[in-house]
Amino acid sequence: MPRSSKAKTALGVPVAMSGQLTARIMFAGRSSSLSAQIVAQVRDELFAKTLKPGDFLGTEKDLAARFGTSRIVARDALRTLEALGIVEIRMGKGGGARIAHGNPRLFAEALAVQLDLTGVSAAEIMDVQRAIETLGAELAAEHATSADIAKLRQLLADAEAAMDDLDLFTRLSRDFHLAVAEASHNRVIVVQLMSLEHISWPRRNVTATAKLAQHILEIHSKLVDLIELRDASAARALMNDHVKMIRARRVAEHGSHEHEEEKGSCC
Repeated sequence: MPRSSKAKTALGVPVAMSGQLTARIMFAGRSSSLSAQIVAQVRDELFAKTLKPGDFLGTEKDLAARFGTSRIVARDALRTLEALGIVEIRMGKGGGARIAHGNPRLFAEALAVQLDLTGVSAAEIMDVQRAIETLGAELAAEHATSADIAKLRQLLADAEAAMDDLDLFTRLSRDFHLAVAEASHNRVIVVQLMSLEHISWPRRNVTATAKLAQHILEIHSKLVDLIELRDASAARALMNDHVKMIRARRVAEHGSHEHEEEKGSCC
């Protein structure tokens, strides 16, 4: 078997590269291809639970020996693994790469950037956000702790005090929606919502009015009551209607902005 179609596991045992594995290679050139094979192999072992958070992967020299490559290839693989958040690297004596414990929140903004660069529409974002937030509200009604309820109540009080500052009110509303997701105690929902909010939630809501803010505050207050009452179905339904309203506003605002750009508006 050609050398490029074979690699060694972290334990040094040669294994054949599957077609599915090599199909995921993202880099051009033989050296980069070997580096990508190492990255894919480590990732596959991570998903297979062969490697676990905290496991020592080795130094650059160790990796080169185990995979039968040059140190340049091993160094490139380690840099990629570190950039992907798969490993943490320590320098100096006793250093090397270990499988990271993971912090998906660090990549929420990165995902948002990629979605934005892809050109997803406001409607697409808000449709997914509605699905995430309705489930989040349902789970919050099932799993919220007294501390979660207290945090939601405090955010309501802060928002009521900020009625004369609609920019601050908008930011507090974003924090409220995230707090509901956190009360679900589902980390996947939290990270997904954080990512989508980077795109969907305006830093300044130029179309907000005091009347709208009051309406939002009333909905948020009722939602907290339903969560505290453990009424999961009602909390889900209320959040569904609420995010549908937000979706309509976001899509309309986005469409208006695009129309202004077509007319040559500068702001």
